[in-house]
Amino acid sequence: MKIAMIGHKRVPGREGGVEVVVEELSAQLTAAGHDVTLYNRAAADKPKYTEYGGARIVTVPTINKKSLDAVVYSLLATLHALFGGYDVIHYHALGPSVMLLLPHLFGIRTVATVHGLDWQRAKWGGFGTKYLKLGEKIIARYADEVIVLSENVQNYFRETYGRDTVLIPNGVAEPTRRAANLIRSEYGLEAGEYVLFLARIVPEKGLHYLLEAFRMLDTDKKLVIAGGDSHSGSYYPEMCELARQDGRAVLTGFVQGEKKDELFSNAALYVLPSDIEGMPISLLEAMSYGTPCLVSDIPENTQVLGGYGSTFAKGDVSALAEALKRALGRGSRNGELQAEYIRAHYSWRRNAEDTLALYEGR
Repeated sequence: MKIAMIGHKRVPGREGGVEVVVEELSAQLTAAGHDVTLYNRAAADKPKYTEYGGARIVTVPTINKKSLDAVVYSLLATLHALFGGYDVIHYHALGPSVMLLLPHLFGIRTVATVHGLDWQRAKWGGFGTKYLKLGEKIIARYADEVIVLSENVQNYFRETYGRDTVLIPNGVAEPTRRAANLIRSEYGLEAGEYVLFLARIVPEKGLHYLLEAFRMLDTDKKLVIAGGDSHSGSYYPEMCELARQDGRAVLTGFVQGEKKDELFSNAALYVLPSDIEGMPISLLEAMSYGTPCLVSDIPENTQVLGGYGSTFAKGDVSALAEALKRALGRGSRNGELQAEYIRAHYSWRRNAEDTLALYEGR
């Protein structure tokens, strides 16, 4: 099949969950012999690729402003794709999916993946929220197939629009466990001596809860904050300043590759205190390493947890502080069983097979 994907920022690039899904899915599809084109967003500080992992890359100009980025990019990408002879155009996320109406009118098969109800995220104002809800309505009405990542969102589409969707969970790559070498030399981190937050530093990920709760703990462990900004306004610098007020906090910025492997491999505890999620790939990754996990009790997190790890009441700082104290007191438990559970239930190969069936109308 000849397939186009629109909606991510850039591949290669792990700036968010959408980018991970597009990269992993396209790799599986090209390995199976399909012709895949990925429409990347241009950025002055990012290299331009024409091919990656067997997929063709088309870089589309855009305007690097929160309110215009997805609108301009998805319009130009869609106009290009309309004349590409594709069997299917696969849109990722609500905002870019507004343009799904155009290939629908041209009779081209469309699939949309809802990575989360993005209008709930704190960074969006009035226009952004309305635009995202428009994308949601267009998906519900015009997409040939709709993919969701959680039962919660599946129920939402059924109750709100009477639209049936297909639940296809994200996958996770085989982890590479590494000793604490790079993170020791660069940050002074030792195995088992730090708590890890690894996610984009945006309000819905709940880092502010974690920083406040960690200050309530009497512990020598460090708090490692690994992540970058994502159009979050003043939130990112505010969180960096709050972290610097605690001498135990370590800010690494965005990490990937061997450094990320080392952080997951050696953490005493991974914490995801989010208010909103689609399907958190960083949680899948942490669990695949056998790292003990503590997450907020939203359905998207608990669905992934599968009975492993522990939870606390979303947004409750005191409950998070108590849960941190208990989890750090317990130490590691059921690490290998947890990793085996994730490998058995979350596979990129299975994700690609199920997605391909939707492309083909099976």
